[in-house]
Amino acid sequence: MAETTVELAGFSGMLMRPGDAGYDEARQVFNAMIDRSPAVIARCSSTADVSAAVRYARAHDLAVSVYGGGHGVTGAAVVDGGVCIDLRGMKGVSVDPSARTVRADGGLTWGELDGATQEHGLAVTGGRVSSTGIGGLALGSGSGWLERKLGFTCDNLLEAEVVTATGDVVTASDTENPELFWALRGGGGNFGIVTRFTLRLHQVGPIVLGGMLMYPAFMGHELVRFWRDFMLKAPDEVGSGLAFLTAPHEDFVPEPVRGHPVIGVILLYAGDVEEGQKALAPMLEFGPPGMSMVQPMPYVALQQMIDPGNQKGFLNYWSGDFFTELPDEAVDTLVDLATQPVSPLTQMILVAGGGAVARVDDNATAFGNRDAPWNMHYLSMWVDPADTQTNIDYTKRLCGAMKPWTTGHVYLNFIGDEGAGRVEAAFGPEKFARLQRIKAQWDPQNVFCHNQNIPPGASEVVVPQPR
Repeated sequence: MAETTVELAGFSGMLMRPGDAGYDEARQVFNAMIDRSPAVIARCSSTADVSAAVRYARAHDLAVSVYGGGHGVTGAAVVDGGVCIDLRGMKGVSVDPSARTVRADGGLTWGELDGATQEHGLAVTGGRVSSTGIGGLALGSGSGWLERKLGFTCDNLLEAEVVTATGDVVTASDTENPELFWALRGGGGNFGIVTRFTLRLHQVGPIVLGGMLMYPAFMGHELVRFWRDFMLKAPDEVGSGLAFLTAPHEDFVPEPVRGHPVIGVILLYAGDVEEGQKALAPMLEFGPPGMSMVQPMPYVALQQMIDPGNQKGFLNYWSGDFFTELPDEAVDTLVDLATQPVSPLTQMILVAGGGAVARVDDNATAFGNRDAPWNMHYLSMWVDPADTQTNIDYTKRLCGAMKPWTTGHVYLNFIGDEGAGRVEAAFGPEKFARLQRIKAQWDPQNVFCHNQNIPPGASEVVVPQPR
């Protein structure tokens, strides 16, 4: 344990405070725009440690943040002057191949979880960047390449072990604390700290048909129209997204394309490889592409495919929107602006929805807007702080231009600090009011507020039952 004056009764993990070895590294998050200094970082090794850290923060009236993967653009994993409850010491994972379930600690990343489940040829919808923490993604709903076949991560959540705002430990499932369980599936980290997830698994891999097609920007209008029409008819097994990016200076990229705007079509077929060849044939034959990397590959490799362009330490500004449709006018607007990035690191990613996600009743979980056919992630990245305003202005300009076709809702994991109105818009008034009532039952003092916050509303007093 690092030397520190902080004492946490019942805590057996590692404590770090300013000046301790490892503190500065531990407080860093994915987005380099965030520079916060917690009073103490409590790296937990067990659920009991998490409980002890919550109780310590409450007893000393200190703000609380929760560090799972630290991947969110808001940097909510760290809080100035408060207690950062760090789950990165909690990496337990246990797969039951016969039951097709996994019990996973809250400090795991998706790369770590995928590695464990793929040993048995099993998977659940997970993050598109392998360094993403399982907690933030699952609680925010959990969009990923498998969603059209398997639903969101939260649709596969069977049970959660939760440390409440009082430091008690409860179980949330369909039969235990069902209202809390409903809220956890899309409501984010507002209701407690999930220290263990039990997730349903499905037969996927270990080899899948997938990869990326890359096209020059001048083909964008025709390409996006074709992809749009292809995905509207594609079977559920096809997961796909468009990535507007700048071709990297890598050996696998044709030299004339390097450093120029391109459009990548990311494809995954979650089924038999030969059947996948037939299903993906129209897309594979379009063009032809400037480069094709679609082939049978390990599922874990596909899950890491866009990792190189999403490294920790860049400056980031994100936003997002769901679209009701993509008429030709919307396609033209998107292509014209998204193929003119102001930073070579920027990626604008358009994801196709539908399939299993849309077949879940909209009221089954806190997350909503399931019938939206398109989900846009505006993801600007750059290196020089002097370029910050230019990049933010560019992203806002693109977002604004696409507003006529949005649903008015948003996928919270894709946005930054855009105000309480955007958080409420993610759920709609009825769901948001229900979430506020649940918040008031489980966290009436809003201890867990360092997030896309849902403030407590009016509620009858309900005493949580610890396990």
